[in-house]
Amino acid sequence: MEKIKQWQMTALNTAFQLVESPMPNIREGEALVQVAGCGVCHTDLSFWHDGVRTKKEMPLTLGHEISGTVVQGPAHLQGKNVIIPAVLPCGDCELCNKGRSNMCQNQLMPGNDFHGGFASHIVVPYKYLCPVPESVLKKYKLEELSVIADAISTPYQVIKKSEIEKGDLAICIGVGGVGVYGALIAKIMGAKVLAIDINDLKLEQALKNGVDATLNSKDLDLKTIKIKVKEIAKELGVPKYGWKIFEFSGTTAGQDLAFNLITFTSTLSIVGFTMNKVEVRLSNLMAFDAKLIGTWGCKPELYAEVIELIDSGKLEIKDFVQTFPLSQINEVFTNTLAHHYTKRSVLVPDFK
Repeated sequence: MEKIKQWQMTALNTAFQLVESPMPNIREGEALVQVAGCGVCHTDLSFWHDGVRTKKEMPLTLGHEISGTVVQGPAHLQGKNVIIPAVLPCGDCELCNKGRSNMCQNQLMPGNDFHGGFASHIVVPYKYLCPVPESVLKKYKLEELSVIADAISTPYQVIKKSEIEKGDLAICIGVGGVGVYGALIAKIMGAKVLAIDINDLKLEQALKNGVDATLNSKDLDLKTIKIKVKEIAKELGVPKYGWKIFEFSGTTAGQDLAFNLITFTSTLSIVGFTMNKVEVRLSNLMAFDAKLIGTWGCKPELYAEVIELIDSGKLEIKDFVQTFPLSQINEVFTNTLAHHYTKRSVLVPDFK
């Protein structure tokens, strides 16, 4: 292929346009990756539908959840199947040196700072490309593994950051996409897991894959939900205190619920994103001696640990991924916005 083909966002809430451009010459420190698959993330919808500003002006190729094969680059990566981290830090700044590379202020994000993965190829810095072992590719297609770059690695980082311990109660609010992986990772780390959602299909899927309990919060008021959560906690035999609460839904209702579930010595982790504001009483953090933390992507240094979870068989991902031809991007974005899917959508290049 002599040209890069990309589906680009040219304006808010308008159809993506197929464009072609000459295949670029890569510079020092870069690699050219042929895209195998690129996941559709809530962040992409925020850029396309909600008007969240991207660093690079439109027209822009979105997509930051990418797997592919290196076709140009350093000798040690030539021909390698890789995951492209959604957060690409510089590796040399103060934050990187303090182990907070996911917050590097020089970081680059595909589909935000530069053209992303809804394309035939992508040019990226190669420093943090994560090779995929052949043993993993015996179980999964490379395009399916694109979800590692955000949907799996992001919850992995925040669950480690929450200091979760064996026997803790992990409450996961919103178990589609990122949330269901978060629930499963919390279970792998020894927690008893309660999944809360408004979609019975997502809850059934989570229960089928190992969570301990589910609760459909649709049409329930906060008081009723809190009573039910306490009853479930008692049934699971977990402590009344120290709950680890993870807000994955990225909705006002989800964030409001998450804050209201804080109890003594709880840790609330905010993972989902919304432009909307939530009114809360911050003094609850003081009164409960609780912690409120956020997370941004996942530092590339943790990707090998995520791949090991999949390679070992502890984390199964097939039930939560569905693939579509990249040429169906407009249909997939519209359906994702309308919540028609219960699995993570991955777009697979189908250029002629």
